[in-house]
Amino acid sequence: MKMLSKILKKQITSTIIALLFGFLVAAIVLAIAGYNPGQAFGALFKGMLSKPKYISNVIIKATPIILTGLSVAFAFKTGLFNIGAEGQYVAGSIAAVLVGVKLNLPAVIQVPLVVLAGVLGGMVFGSVVGFLKAKFGIHEVITSIMLNWISLYLSNFIVSSQAYHLPNSTSTYPVNESSYTMILPKWKTSDAGMAALKPNKWLYEMMLKTDVNVGIVIAILMAVVIWVLLYRSNKGYELRAVGFNRDAAEFAGINVNRNIVQAMLIAGALSGLAGALSITGIAPHKISTLAAFENYGFNGLSVAMIAGSSPIGCVFAGLLFGGLLYGGQSVQQEVGAPTEIINIMIGTIVFFVALTKVVPALAERLEKRGVGHAQ
Repeated sequence: MKMLSKILKKQITSTIIALLFGFLVAAIVLAIAGYNPGQAFGALFKGMLSKPKYISNVIIKATPIILTGLSVAFAFKTGLFNIGAEGQYVAGSIAAVLVGVKLNLPAVIQVPLVVLAGVLGGMVFGSVVGFLKAKFGIHEVITSIMLNWISLYLSNFIVSSQAYHLPNSTSTYPVNESSYTMILPKWKTSDAGMAALKPNKWLYEMMLKTDVNVGIVIAILMAVVIWVLLYRSNKGYELRAVGFNRDAAEFAGINVNRNIVQAMLIAGALSGLAGALSITGIAPHKISTLAAFENYGFNGLSVAMIAGSSPIGCVFAGLLFGGLLYGGQSVQQEVGAPTEIINIMIGTIVFFVALTKVVPALAERLEKRGVGHAQ
């Protein structure tokens, strides 16, 4: 009983239970709708893992979600609810396009400039939220939601502007090729590249049939950096102290307002980085007219919740999320079930993750009952 209680108190246990319930609810919905749950889940995992290009596309799909998940998770750890990750992501995309279209420098200079522009774009939107919270006490949820819409309409304004609009299209010009962060984009299609890749079927399919880029490496690196910042630095201690108890932190001499602004700057930078890497690493390397949000930031919110706001956990949760979103297409193609089934599954997982405190409470009850029986 004591061992069971200890296992139930772990965060990973609550997450696994939430995942199982997500699949269970999806199975019930599929069965009610007249589809075979086993066949549907088989198609789901086949669409995620059966081919090298599927695995590569899952990673590509997951990369921006990992970064926006990190953004939300970092804000959570500092006591802030960054629902504006979507707007910061769009702002990062806009800034990357503004710089990447107009500049055409050598890649060694161009790529850092374009990516830095995206980071700064996200930081600007994040800093506004942090400043208004610190200076006037305006709740970050309100300002974040408003800035999400501002970023969407700003993106559409840039798309329609004379300087950036691609004639006879609903998008901007793509960024210059020197901005690309794909892995060996020209070499892999050359004769030498094809000859080198052909002997390795797995590598050949992954490199030539997908936009393999360095984004996932940067995402993992940023997860490690954020973990070190939060748990192995004085600044991280200050940020978490402000999030845990603002009044106590202020009493201890910590500048609360400054830390709030800094936390949102970092959160915005992470989402802006996601936007920039999407532009530089994934075709068509431009922004288009948005009728609705692309949901990278909102999906990041779900990733952060599934990960329990753990920076390292966001990497695994993001890969799971990317797999579900990408593999979900196969459910519709092979089984005929609507892709909304996947959204129901994701929603259920997040719902049960939100109820993670129920599992430790159950563990406490089991522990007390075990003590009572022992007496």
